[in-house]
Amino acid sequence: MDSRIQRLDDELRLRRYSPKTRTSYVRCVTEYFDFAKKRASRVDVELIRSFLLKKEGKGDSSQTINVYLNAIKFYYRDVVKSPERIDIKFAKRTKRLPVVLSKEEIEKMLSTIANSKHYLLVALSYSAGLRVSEAIHLRVRDIQPDELMLTIRHAKGNKDRVTIFSEKLRAKMASMVAGREGGEYVFSSERGGKLTERTAQLVFQKALQKAGIKKAATFHSLRHSFATHLLENGTDVRYVQELLGHQNIRTTQIYTQVTNPSIKRIKSPF
Repeated sequence: MDSRIQRLDDELRLRRYSPKTRTSYVRCVTEYFDFAKKRASRVDVELIRSFLLKKEGKGDSSQTINVYLNAIKFYYRDVVKSPERIDIKFAKRTKRLPVVLSKEEIEKMLSTIANSKHYLLVALSYSAGLRVSEAIHLRVRDIQPDELMLTIRHAKGNKDRVTIFSEKLRAKMASMVAGREGGEYVFSSERGGKLTERTAQLVFQKALQKAGIKKAATFHSLRHSFATHLLENGTDVRYVQELLGHQNIRTTQIYTQVTNPSIKRIKSPF
């Protein structure tokens, strides 16, 4: 590995960035180095701008371009310790409403899953508002069936949080973890260790297809649906924010646009 990239990865590890972020930053900075060549030894704002414009010209999304910019800024600011400021504004992100499944669609989808472990994976992720990475990293010791609570460790931002799950899953979850060691993954693979994110996504997509649901939903739609349905039930948005682990309440408030009862009561004039 290039010594510069090794220093970048070491710094990311010391700061306890997630493996996914580390991989992403390393890839982004490596790509910039290939573009900048010898000029990468110092901050060159115009060169960085040209690189990002090239990415934009190839059709990369605003979110992707922002990841590249963040990675490059991190390298020069936190690894090289350059005093030069990279005065480039972040690309404006496209605002899209989350894809939400109705309660009926969730039930219909779950009814197609014959494998009990896969059923629990999907049902618990919806019931507790989990990200796919949180579901596959869940360990036996993190389940409290009697309290209907889960502890999510080292979630996004490297923060722990507590969330809830449904009474309907109490017996199944208690049975799932009974007699197992606390450090074991709840959803272990047949080869040992945890399930992969890819496997979890495939389980979801297969159930979605079998249920005949045409929405452009992903595994993350289970988390969107959890938040939306809580708000529809009258749960205060601040509690939903805490359960989801959002740092900023504005992130949670996006779901109020999906659940707005005033809009739903309006009848089309046609």
